[in-house]
Amino acid sequence: MKFGKRLQPDRGKINMNDEYEVKYWTHELGITRSKLQHLIDKVGNSAAAVRKELSR
Repeated sequence: MKFGKRLQPDRGKINMNDEYEVKYWTHELGITRSKLQHLIDKVGNSAAAVRKELSR
């Protein structure tokens, strides 16, 4: 999936206010936007915390 001409997002944090990052992370994690938002609401915007919660 191509996201356009931008640098990679900060892989340590997930910014739900940046559509490019939302597309990147939903594709990277294989989840929907609403699932991503739910995980961030639960554990914060740390990519590591989201990945850990997703693996539960």
